[in-house]
Amino acid sequence: MSSHIDFYFDFISPYAFIAYKNIIKIKNIKFNYKPILLGGLHNLVDITAPAFNKIKLKNMKNDCELVAKKNKINFIWNSKFPINSLYIMRGYLVVKENKKNEYLETFFNAYWQNDTDLTNENNIIQLLENLSINYKDFFKRISKQEIKDELKKCTNEAFKKEIFGAPTFVVNNKIFWGQDRLDYAFDEFKNN
Repeated sequence: MSSHIDFYFDFISPYAFIAYKNIIKIKNIKFNYKPILLGGLHNLVDITAPAFNKIKLKNMKNDCELVAKKNKINFIWNSKFPINSLYIMRGYLVVKENKKNEYLETFFNAYWQNDTDLTNENNIIQLLENLSINYKDFFKRISKQEIKDELKKCTNEAFKKEIFGAPTFVVNNKIFWGQDRLDYAFDEFKNN
């Protein structure tokens, strides 16, 4: 019997952004945020991401815009999609607990609402400064082997659970993949 819903995410996923915007509205269920490196997970599962298929990418862009509009979520397709999210995903692991929610909100919004180029270190520095996070300490910490290993471990654990994409919700060891499966995860949670 689960007391929470696990939410596997990567900032690079527009669908994870949409799911995130929906789950932050929910106050009576605890979500455990599980950072993964989506590119690494795709490699483990041997999946070619839609971002690397022209037809799938066009459909995904249109789909995200439709879903965001339907959910009344401000959404702009990032002109730098896809990027390597390695640093910002490691960053989630190193920010202090009391800054994690703000970090999530800031980096999701920067990428999927403000069309910010998160491959540009100066943009990351500016966002960190806005959060009152010391950027020198941030970059030093995300370079540490233990943090590199922790993100790999999180991604490998997702793979071992047969998770193959983001967002994924897990309740009672049941996997619900995709932002459109959030209601099913709720049903599983409520029927505990």
